[in-house]
Amino acid sequence: MPLTIPYPEIDPILFQIGPFALRWYSLAYIGGLIAAWRLCMALAKRPPQLIKPVHFDDFLVWATLGVILGGRLGYVIFYQPEYYLNHPGEILMVWQGGMSFHGGFLGVALAAWLFVRRRGLSPLAFGDLLAIPAPIGLGLGRLANFINGELFGRISDAPWAIVFPNGGSVPRHPSQLYEATLEGPVLLTLLCALVFFCRALERPGTVMGAFIAGYGLARIISEQFRQPDTQLGFLTAGTTMGQWLSLPMIGFGLWLIWRARKVN
Repeated sequence: MPLTIPYPEIDPILFQIGPFALRWYSLAYIGGLIAAWRLCMALAKRPPQLIKPVHFDDFLVWATLGVILGGRLGYVIFYQPEYYLNHPGEILMVWQGGMSFHGGFLGVALAAWLFVRRRGLSPLAFGDLLAIPAPIGLGLGRLANFINGELFGRISDAPWAIVFPNGGSVPRHPSQLYEATLEGPVLLTLLCALVFFCRALERPGTVMGAFIAGYGLARIISEQFRQPDTQLGFLTAGTTMGQWLSLPMIGFGLWLIWRARKVN
């Protein structure tokens, strides 16, 4: 048997008081939203100041609803439609697990679109600021997946492979950590470089496009190591649902970047 790294047994529940339990997964969402809120307010004070900091105070509730409802409905529609069609009462039981980033992304995008229309704001400038802190929440979410021992990788003989409690007796790629790295600090560094060294906020749509395309590329790469969902398995030519859902994100993100260069 190849050398493996022991799986760190971390209780998914941080603490529990009676029926109330605070899970690392929930804390990842809370921490990501708070970090995004505070960072967006700080970034809004920088030139070109197309969006005011107070707008993010008002948008926090909208974003929270977009993430939770969109993430849950995305999982239901993209990954287990037949099951939830037969068990509709479980659709809103988010505490049982099952969230989709692509659904959460669409949920926040819809919430942001409705919000900027209501307030008469620039959707591209608003989206740019929202995109910058997004990798923080993504990275935290993937770390929570690792703690939960879920969404683990494919079988591997790499020396850093891990035997996950729910993954059988074989070592697997810790793909959650790959995703946490690519979707978290790597993507955040790219966006910050665009903002602080390339003055990308002066070309509305550039940062948002870079985030969308960057996430899509990171997800396609990491899916090469991730075990596909049991109910779906591999799709055409060994691809996965996550990769197919990420392809249009790359195209849309590149179009936003191209559009920003042409318009500005």
